[in-house]
Amino acid sequence: MVKAREKIFEEEDLITLCKDLRAHSLKIVFTNGCFDILHLGHLRYLEEAKGMGDILVVAINSDSSVREIKGSLRPIIPELARAELVAGLHCVDVVTIFSDPTPFRLISRIKPDVLVKGGDWALSAIVGRDFVESYGGRVVTVPLTKGFSTSYIIERISKIHSSFLNNTQ
Repeated sequence: MVKAREKIFEEEDLITLCKDLRAHSLKIVFTNGCFDILHLGHLRYLEEAKGMGDILVVAINSDSSVREIKGSLRPIIPELARAELVAGLHCVDVVTIFSDPTPFRLISRIKPDVLVKGGDWALSAIVGRDFVESYGGRVVTVPLTKGFSTSYIIERISKIHSSFLNNTQ
């Protein structure tokens, strides 16, 4: 059995792996995100992405990158833990962590056959779209699972915690 942490690759090792996979005519699917507080929406999104090819590569935003995107109170879960949790999902083949403001440099090095983002992204706003389409790759959005987002879960926990504190005073 492969342990989740064994599916986490440094960038250079990932690039080498992707070249080898491509040499064997395997279709590489790439997606990225924060994946803070893993939930059902993440699982369904990643399962859908995996169905678009042979190998699913997930790039996780580093802690510093998440803070830039989501604010100083995020991430809730540190990057290595988030990477291992995502790697532990049955549909994920490879995980890497990136610190750049966007995944463009990584996308340009991996050259995925399919680039996937959540349905909350307009196609025109997806980083790497023009590049992937320039060599015949596909860019796809996957509908979100209603009622499941990290922001919603944090908000719900906050309301429950606040209500609990108010009732105990």
